[in-house]
Amino acid sequence: MASSHSSSPVPRGGRDGIYHKERDPSPPRCRPIRSLPDVCPKEPTGEGRGLCDGPSVVAEHDRWTVYSSKVNLPAALNDPRLAKRESDFFTKTWGLDFAETEVMPSFYLPNITREHFAPYLQETAQRERIHERCKTICPNKDDVDAVSSITTNHDKSRAELEQVPKIFMKPEFALEDPATFNAVLPWSHFNSAGGKSSRDGASSKLLQEKLSHYLDVVEVSIARQISLRSEAFFHAMSSQHELQDRLQETQRAVAVLRGRTAAIDRVMCQGPLQAVRTALTRNNCVKLHNKMKLMAAVHQTQPTVQLLLSTSEFVGALELISTTKEVLQQELQGIHSFRHLGSQLCELEKLIDKMMVEDFSMYARSDLNRSLKDEPQVLEKVHNPDTASQKERLESLVFGLLRQRKLDFLDIYSDEMILAAKAIVTQCVAESVLHIEEIDTEVVTKLADQMRVMTFPQWFELLKNVFESFLLFLQRIKATLNVIKNVVLEVLASNQKNRLLEEAGARALDAEASHGPSVLQGEAELAYLTHEGLFISDALNEAQQQQQQQQQQQVQDQSSVMGSRIQQSRAEAASSDSTCGTSETSFSREQSFMSGENMMPSELELNRVINNIQELLYSASDVSHDRCVKVLTARAKDGSLERLSSAEFVCLSQAVEGFVRDTEELCGRRSVSLRGALQSQANRFVHRFHEERKTKLSLLLDNERWKQAEVPAEFQDLVNSIADGRISLPERKIPGPEDRKPTDFLLINGQKYAVVGTVLLLIRIFLEYCQCVNDIPSIATDMLTRLSDLLKHFNSRSCQLVLGAGALQVVGLKTITTKNLALASRCLQLVVHYIPVIRAHFEAKLQPKQFSVLRHFDHITKDYNDHIAEISAKLVAIMDSLFEKVLSKYEVKAPMPSPCFRNVCKQMAKMHEAISELLPEEQTQMLFLRINAGFKMHLKRQLARLGVVNDGGPQNGLVVVDVAFYTENIQALRSLERLDLNMAEIWEQKR
Repeated sequence: MASSHSSSPVPRGGRDGIYHKERDPSPPRCRPIRSLPDVCPKEPTGEGRGLCDGPSVVAEHDRWTVYSSKVNLPAALNDPRLAKRESDFFTKTWGLDFAETEVMPSFYLPNITREHFAPYLQETAQRERIHERCKTICPNKDDVDAVSSITTNHDKSRAELEQVPKIFMKPEFALEDPATFNAVLPWSHFNSAGGKSSRDGASSKLLQEKLSHYLDVVEVSIARQISLRSEAFFHAMSSQHELQDRLQETQRAVAVLRGRTAAIDRVMCQGPLQAVRTALTRNNCVKLHNKMKLMAAVHQTQPTVQLLLSTSEFVGALELISTTKEVLQQELQGIHSFRHLGSQLCELEKLIDKMMVEDFSMYARSDLNRSLKDEPQVLEKVHNPDTASQKERLESLVFGLLRQRKLDFLDIYSDEMILAAKAIVTQCVAESVLHIEEIDTEVVTKLADQMRVMTFPQWFELLKNVFESFLLFLQRIKATLNVIKNVVLEVLASNQKNRLLEEAGARALDAEASHGPSVLQGEAELAYLTHEGLFISDALNEAQQQQQQQQQQQVQDQSSVMGSRIQQSRAEAASSDSTCGTSETSFSREQSFMSGENMMPSELELNRVINNIQELLYSASDVSHDRCVKVLTARAKDGSLERLSSAEFVCLSQAVEGFVRDTEELCGRRSVSLRGALQSQANRFVHRFHEERKTKLSLLLDNERWKQAEVPAEFQDLVNSIADGRISLPERKIPGPEDRKPTDFLLINGQKYAVVGTVLLLIRIFLEYCQCVNDIPSIATDMLTRLSDLLKHFNSRSCQLVLGAGALQVVGLKTITTKNLALASRCLQLVVHYIPVIRAHFEAKLQPKQFSVLRHFDHITKDYNDHIAEISAKLVAIMDSLFEKVLSKYEVKAPMPSPCFRNVCKQMAKMHEAISELLPEEQTQMLFLRINAGFKMHLKRQLARLGVVNDGGPQNGLVVVDVAFYTENIQALRSLERLDLNMAEIWEQKR
C-alpha cells in the first residue's frame, strides 16, 4: 500500500542546482492553492559540520550532497507515532543539534504591529464587505464542488478509520506488553485441546486479512493527507528556486562593487598613503634622535655611580642603576654596544649590597660597644663636622637595605647585640674584682670562679651593677630600633600613597578606555546605518589605530621621563660631590625613594619588618635576662644560694623582680628566663627545706610506738595561737620556774585529742612551711606541693605502720591493739582538722590563676578520711571475727546466762575501755552501733542453724534470757545506754 502511494513524480536536478518538480498529469485538484512565504531549508548546526557543508547557490552547483537525496514521503511519514517522528526524523541523521530553535529578531528591522496596517485595512474595509456579501449570494461552482468532494471524502475516510479498533490508536500501544499482545492476537482461539484443526487455520487467515485491512485503511488515510499537502510542498520548492536566482543577482552585484572599490583605491588612496608614510619616516627619525640621547645618558652611568658611592649615597646609586637597567631592558634592548652593561651593573649592585651590609655591621658594632656611661641614645653628631650625623647615616643605610630588599639586616644587629651583652657581663665582673683585694685574678682566672669566691654582699652588689648596665644597654637598643622603625614606617606610608595614586589613575584610564571605544563603535554603527560609506569593521579598525597611536605616545613619554631621571641622578651626584649638606642629602634620598617605589618591599614585607623590629627588642630583653641568669647560675653552682637565709633570699628576689619590672616597662614584654632561674633556685631552696623535714618526720615515725604522749604547754599555746589566726612560729621562750606541767590531751575548740609525739612535731613542721611562705611569697606554689607531699607521706607511712602492722618489725611491738588503732585514728583526725586552716593560709598567698593547685588539699582530706574509715572498719572487723568464733559454739541450754554470752559481754567491755578515752562519745557510739549490728547478724545466723524459733518454747525462753543479759551489760557502758538488741530482728519467721 505504501509503494502505491510512493509513485509521485521525482524531482530532477538542473544545472543550476535547483530542483523542479514534474507536473502531475492528473487533473488539478479543486482545493485552492494557498500562498506560502519564501523559505530556505535549514542547515545542520551540529558540532561535526559548519555552515560551509550545506548547499550553496553561489558555488558547487554540480557537486552531490546529502541535500540532493530524494525521499519517499509516504514511506517516511507512514508511522503511527507521528509526534515522535516529527522530532527525530532529521536529528537521527544530522545530529541532535538539528532541531527547531528560536531565531532572534533582527536589530535593524522595525517591530511591525497591527497599527502599521490600520490605514490599509480602513481603506479596503468597504470593498471587503461587498466582496463577502457577493460570495454569500452567489458562490463559485468549482468551490462548491470542491468543498462537497472534500467533505464527502473526509466523511468516508473517517468512517473507514472508525472501523479500526481503538487499541491501535492509543499513544501507549506496544506489542511488548503481554496484555496488548493478547488483545491483538487472541491465541486462545488457536489452542484447541485436540491439536491443530482446520478451524484454527481459518481463524488465523481471517485474523491476517483483518489486520491487513486495518493497515490498508490507515495507509489510504495517510496517502490522502499527503496528497492534500503536496501542493504546499512543491510551492516551497518553487520558492527555493526564486531564492537561488536572487542570490546569483547578489553575487554579481558584489563583484561589481569590489571592482569599483579597487578603482577608488588606485585613484584616491595611494597618494594620501604616501603622505602618511612620509610622516611615519619623520617620526622614526625623531625617535632615533631621542634614542641616541638616551644612549649618551646611559653611557655616563658607571662614572656617576662611582661618584655617588664616594659620598656614601647608596640609595641614589642604587636608583641610578635600577633606572639604567630598566632603560636597557625597555628602550635600548638589543643595542650591541651595551650588551655587557647589564651584567656590569648587576655586579656593581651586588658590590653595593656588600658595602651596605658591612657598613651596617660596623655601625651596629660601634654603637653597641661604646661606653654605657655615654649618651644612651643615638648620637646626633660625631667629632668630624664634615660628616653626616650617626642618625642620618643609619637612616641612609636602612633606606638602601630596604631598597635592595635586604630584609635580614636585623639579624646582623641581633648578632652584634648578643656579643655586646656578653661583653657587658665581663666588664662588670672585671670592675668588681678590681675593688676586692681578697681575689687574686692571676690565680682565679675564670669569671664564674671569681663570682663564687665573693661573699654574698659583694656578689649581690655585682648583680645590681649588671642589672643597671643592662637597663642602659636596652635603652640604647630601643633608641636605635626606633630610628629604624621610623624609616620603615616612612617607606610604608609612601607605598600606600603611591598605591592609592595608581589605583585612582587606573580607574580614570579604565573609564576613559571604556568610554572611548564605545563612542567610536557607536559612530561607526551610525555611519553604517546612515549609508556614509563605512562598514562597522572599517570603523572599528580606525578606532583601534587611534588607540595604538595613543599607546606609542605614552611609550615616548616614558622614555623621555627615564632620560630625565638619569640626568637628574647625574646632577645629584655632582651636587653631592661638591657639598654634603644635610638638606640636599635627605632630598636626594627622598627623590630616589619616590622614584624607586617598584623596587621597594611590599606592604606585607614592611609590616613583617616592623614586627621583626619589635621582636628584636623583645629578644634584646631576653638576651639581657639570659646573661643575668648566667651570673645567677654561676654563683649557685656550688649550692651557696640554697644555703641562704630567708632574709637574704628575699633581698635577692626583690632585686630580680625590680629588674624584671623595669625591662618589662622598657621593652613591653615580660621575660621569664631570669624569673625562672630565680624560681629554680627557690625550688632548690624549698627542696632542701622539704627534704630535711621529710627525713626528720620519717625518723620520728620509724621510732614511734603509737602510745599516747603528754602534751607540753608550748604546744598547747601553739595551737591556741593558730585558733586566734596567727599562723606562724612563736618566739622561743627561756624556760622558767613558772612553766606549766604537760597535759594528757591537746585541747582544740573544746575537744580533746589524744595524740602521739610525732603528730605534735608535725604541727610544728607545717607551721614552718607557712612561715617560709610568709617570707618568700613567690615559692608558695612549690611549698604547697611539698607540704602536700609531706602530709601524704605521714598518711601512707602511718597506714603502713599501724594498719599494715609495719610497727611490729620497725619498733618491735608485739601486736597492734585496738588502742593503737584508735590513737592513730585520732591523730589523723587532728591533721584533718588543720588542713582547711593551711589551705586558707596558702590561698591568700596564691594568684587566682594558681588556685588549681589547692585541689591537693581536697585529695589529702579524702585520703585521710578514707584512712580513718579503714581504721574504724578494722575495729569492727576485729569484733566480727570474735563474734563468729564465739557464737559458732553457742548452744541453747542451761545454765543461764550462757558462757558464750558472758565471753561476748566481757570482750565488748574491754573494747569499750580501750577506745572510750581516745575517741569522742559520738564516734564511740557509732562504732558500737556497727559492732552491735554485726553481733545481731551472727546471732541470727547461729539461731537459724540451731533451728530455734520464736514459738514461746523452752529454747525460746533461754535465748531471751541470754539476750537480756547482753543488753543489760552493754547499756551499763558509758555512752551506750540507748544501745538495744531488738529480738524481732534475730528470729526467723515460723513456717
